[in-house]
Order: sequence, then C-alpha cells, then structure tokens
Amino acid sequence: MKNSANFCLHTIVSLAFLIGVTLLAKEPPAQVIVWPTSGAPLVRFAFGKFKEISSISNMHSYLIETTAENLSNKPIESAVFNLYLFDKAKVRVGEGWISLNNVAAGQSVRFDVTVNASGTPFSLELAAKSLPAGFGPPPPPRTVSITVNSVPQGAGLKVDDQDMGTTPKIVQLGVGKHMLEFTKEGFNIGHFPMEIGPNDASGGSVSYELGASAHDTIELRDGSVLSGDLDSLSGVDVAVRIGGALQHYNRNQVKRILLVERATPNP
Repeated sequence: MKNSANFCLHTIVSLAFLIGVTLLAKEPPAQVIVWPTSGAPLVRFAFGKFKEISSISNMHSYLIETTAENLSNKPIESAVFNLYLFDKAKVRVGEGWISLNNVAAGQSVRFDVTVNASGTPFSLELAAKSLPAGFGPPPPPRTVSITVNSVPQGAGLKVDDQDMGTTPKIVQLGVGKHMLEFTKEGFNIGHFPMEIGPNDASGGSVSYELGASAHDTIELRDGSVLSGDLDSLSGVDVAVRIGGALQHYNRNQVKRILLVERATPNP
C-alpha cells in the first residue's frame, strides 16, 4: 500500500513537472532591447514574462512586465514606441505600443504593456513612432530627386565619381555641391557642377549637351542615336557613313542632326 502511494505521488509530481515544462516552453523568453540598435544607446527596455489575460480563438491578449531605463543624459519628455511581436519563424504575429513620459536622465520606470497576438509570440522588436526634439539618432540626410539627361542621350553618368548608369537617369542628390560627369564614345568628357539647396524640392531636371564630337550625330525618332559622317541629305533620304559603310534612312525617321566642324581641304 505504501509503495502504491509512493508511486501515485511520484506520478503526480512527474506530471506536474511535465506540465510546468510544457507551459514554460510556450512562454516567450524574457528579453532586453537596447534602443537604438546602432549608435549611442539611449533607452534599455527589459521585458519580463507574458501573462495571458484573454483569448478568443487564435487571438491572445498578454500583459508584459516591462522596465525602461533612460540611458541618455537628457530627460525623455514624451516618446512613443511601436512594439512588434514575432513567432519562431520570424513572422509578425502581433503588436502593441509603449509610451514614456517625463523620464529623467538615468531614471528607470516600471509598467505593464498590453499586446495582442495571433499565435504564440517568441521575440520582440521596437520602432520609434514619435520622439522629443533632439532625442534619438539623427535623421537620414535629406536628398532631392533630379532627372539628369544629355544631348545626345545614352551618355555614361557619374555623380561625384560614382557610376549612376546612362542618361536619362533619375538620381538622388544630397544638399551641397556635386559634380556630374558625362562620357560618350565620340565626344569629349563633359563636367557639370551642380548645387542642391536646403529648400530645393524633388522633381527638377538638368540636361547637358555633349560637345566636340568626332563624328556627326543623327538622332532618330525611335530614340536611337547614330554616330557617323553625314554623306548627303535630301527631302526624302539621309545617307550616313558609319564605320566606313554607307547607310540610308528615310528623312521622316530622322529627328535631329548635329554636325561637327570639319577642316576644309586645301585646293
């Protein structure tokens, strides 16, 4: 009888232990997040255990014991952070938010955060929603979108010695001075200085005309650009010598012709 009682007691304890382990395995681990993730740390968040307060089908509401410590030398007058929840597969399953008000430099505050999740959350991430002036990492440098073109088109474009592709090209330029460089076979390298002001808006454009071509330039209406020597021109035909071979084009195919100056042979 005594052995039976001991067996039953051992079984109950084992079952209780297994149930506890199972519940513990489902519970998201405590986490510490230092914000921001790069640069000088400003706030340390410590998230404790998740306490489920309600559930409907697969939707669960949790209460998280949270501590926030102001690591900076400035008070946090008012700041709001979005809190995102992810499962083990890094799929976002829920969210909540955190509000900090009047937290002095070096001070810690403790509070509970309510979050909703579909499924079992495993990890957390933070994103600043609103911050007091001068608090947090500096914003990314302001840029302005500019369309850069050339005559003729299809020139290689560099901005501050960085390859940007061929014209026409939309580029992002920061506030300050820049140097645009244009290269195209048969033309001299072109340089165009440009300055972006702090109040300039996106949507502008600049066009640079390449000069000193070694050959005539014939621009067709379909956007093609030919580099060769114009041989003859009539009301219906344009003859161009390209690479030594004479090619004929219908006059209506030609949009523009740029002629280069040639030395007149002595008689």
